[in-house]
Amino acid sequence: MRRQQPLVPSAVDVNQLVAAIQPMLRRTLGEHLDITFVGAPQLWPAMVDPTQLESALLNLCLNARDAMPSGGRLTLVTGPLTLGPGACDLPAGDYVRLRVSDTGAGIAPDDLQRVFEPFFTTKEVGKGTGLGLAQVYGFARQSGGGVHMDSAQGRGTQV
Repeated sequence: MRRQQPLVPSAVDVNQLVAAIQPMLRRTLGEHLDITFVGAPQLWPAMVDPTQLESALLNLCLNARDAMPSGGRLTLVTGPLTLGPGACDLPAGDYVRLRVSDTGAGIAPDDLQRVFEPFFTTKEVGKGTGLGLAQVYGFARQSGGGVHMDSAQGRGTQV
């Protein structure tokens, strides 16, 4: 059984949240990354715990930074997403999408299948616990959403 932490969801302007966290991301991630944010205009609010969303976003950005030790491009994009019946494993309805993309090393196909497993990591010993993506996944599911990752070795990753 997975342990869930209590969430305090509220109507969050995801564009505003991402814009507000950008200065901290730039300081934390380093000057070797080109960080771009593209916010969808008139994006509806998301019912989500803002503190946990910030934590999940930071986690994804730190993973992207680690995949680009020599520099690269990190892109954050928000947008509306309307799912029809049977479109994926989420109920039909309106969602807010937050996409984090990098131009890093990418993830091997065998590893990609396991990235959301607790304690799974592709990092060398002492460089990661393997809990970050599992926490992102748990937060997304507990919030009524989902998370999907695409990656190609040598071409980067999108979450």
